[in-house]
Amino acid sequence: MTAPEVPGAGAGHTGPVGEPGWAGWFWDPSLYAGSAGHYVRGRVPYPRELVDALAAELALDGTGRLLDVGCGPGSLTLPLAPWFERATGLDADAGMLAEAARQAGAAGIRNVDWVNLRAEDLPADLGPFRVVTLAQSFHWMDRALVARRLRGVLGSGGVLVHVHATTHEGVSDGQPLPFPRPPRREIAELVRRFLGPRRRAGQGILPDLPVDEAGRGRVEAGIYRAAGFGGCTRIEVPGSVVSRSADEVVASVFSLSSAAPHLFGDRISDFEAALRGLLAEASPDGRFSERMREIAADIWRI
Repeated sequence: MTAPEVPGAGAGHTGPVGEPGWAGWFWDPSLYAGSAGHYVRGRVPYPRELVDALAAELALDGTGRLLDVGCGPGSLTLPLAPWFERATGLDADAGMLAEAARQAGAAGIRNVDWVNLRAEDLPADLGPFRVVTLAQSFHWMDRALVARRLRGVLGSGGVLVHVHATTHEGVSDGQPLPFPRPPRREIAELVRRFLGPRRRAGQGILPDLPVDEAGRGRVEAGIYRAAGFGGCTRIEVPGSVVSRSADEVVASVFSLSSAAPHLFGDRISDFEAALRGLLAEASPDGRFSERMREIAADIWRI
């Protein structure tokens, strides 16, 4: 399982169940403020192989309803929507949903509804759904509460798909690449110079705690089982090498909650100039390559 960008908690709660140390941080609407357009350009799209694998595993045939929870700008909602009669993308960030609606219009996808709501407030009468998806979003929620609510909106034979992915940057595995890899370590240091040593998240700051990927997976599995899910099946899609422009790398940085544009205030132009200077030094022609991490999708049944 790949680690999420940073663990978090739902408003009014002290952190994900089973992961101590996040007390004092609470969700707020500024978490991804101003990031939606950067998210679309800076995040590597989910590969077609993932969508095809899910369609085959779940025998998708254009019927039933999809609910994509924490959908952002529709990164997974839109590729999956053609496999359902209707799809609903749910997100707490209105800017993300506005961008999702623009992307849907540009792609000619008209069977999607967009709901501006926190997953913790999901009403039971929004269902029933054939499939619920969570992609790079569960870690921001009160997971035990959300898992129970998602169990409640699934119809008979419904499934929950939890997608583990890292789409803003690749892995550093020492393998040769066509172009230089973005200087991610130096970029992270630049963010710290402007925003301080503690990772920002909305109006709060999260402590720098180690991420135990195996431990996180065990905790999440326990949460799903406690909510009434079982029979987990995993699908894995290998990572691939992607080429990126300097503009896309800049967008990937601004797509992060820990480097959302609003955090820089009136220093945002200075930060972007320094960031582009780093990139020009690493690759004078502005071309980069990254090897993306594999993607895993855990399918939980009821």
